[in-house]
Amino acid sequence: MLRQLMDDFETASRRYADHNVIVRDPDWFMLKLHEEVGELTQSWNRLRGRGLAKGRSEEEIRRELADEAADVLGHILLFARENDIDLAAAVERKWHFRPQQT
Repeated sequence: MLRQLMDDFETASRRYADHNVIVRDPDWFMLKLHEEVGELTQSWNRLRGRGLAKGRSEEEIRRELADEAADVLGHILLFARENDIDLAAAVERKWHFRPQQT
């Protein structure tokens, strides 16, 4: 399951990078992940009243939070794929459980 998600995110990311003439070098994967975590933090701060809502409703901010969480997930998978990290093995080792196969 994780491998398929990694491949799906890679396809989308490569298409986006090609269209926008973005060079995805090894540093890009880490820097982009960091950027996305920052955007997730901004959304969280807005939801918790620590940032400007900019006219958005709570429902809109919650949707933004979900979208940013999806971006973080995508970019951690891209980072892992780029660096040949076996996330399933790492989850089993660090969290002491095996992800269910679907």
